[in-house]
Amino acid sequence: MSDASLNVQKPRRGRPPKVERDFTDTREALIRSGLAVLTETGYLSAGIDAIIKNIAVPKGSFYHCFKSKQAFGLAVLAAYGDFFAHKLDKFLLDARMTPLARMAAFVADAGEGMARYHFRRGCLVGNLLQETPLLPDVFPQRLQAVLLEWEARVARCLAEAQARGEIDAAASPDALARVFWSGWEGAVMRAKLFTSSEPLDQYWHFFHQSIIKNTPAQDGPRAENTSETRKTHS
Repeated sequence: MSDASLNVQKPRRGRPPKVERDFTDTREALIRSGLAVLTETGYLSAGIDAIIKNIAVPKGSFYHCFKSKQAFGLAVLAAYGDFFAHKLDKFLLDARMTPLARMAAFVADAGEGMARYHFRRGCLVGNLLQETPLLPDVFPQRLQAVLLEWEARVARCLAEAQARGEIDAAASPDALARVFWSGWEGAVMRAKLFTSSEPLDQYWHFFHQSIIKNTPAQDGPRAENTSETRKTHS
């Protein structure tokens, strides 16, 4: 699920133009390029050459900013975690909609984001989760921390939905949030495989139908599916 902020233009053919940057600018440009590359290929198959080629900097600049590929990967993961947490807040804290409608809006936006990049890019966390057995030992701990942050945001939204009567009072928002993310990462992988947002829509429909009460709350509008949400936010 990518955003315009992750967009890196493809370099022109021939000798790359020299770009004057200070240390901070170079580091941030490398991270942006890493976000684009790693959301598409994952960490293990991502080469340093592809990352620096996107922004036309010499390899020496990469190692001036990062001691190793591992240090770079951790920095990219931290940036992605922050970026995605901000995106979740944008949707899940939108008081203009009911809590479940906010989640539907997030799902719709994710599908549009994947389509924007022709389903080549997915979720960096999901990519790294698949590679975990082969990653340096520090990665699983960092991945867990990022995922727990995302789960906490969804759990708070679901707790609000519960307080408004959208979901059953006996349900556990924390448990539902864990279930949501476990299924979501699989849906993103399937969306990449089939180059379609349909797996995201199908997963949300299943999750939504499994948690709503038989008698929905009548305290405001609610997006029952992501297609309706797309029309609302188009």
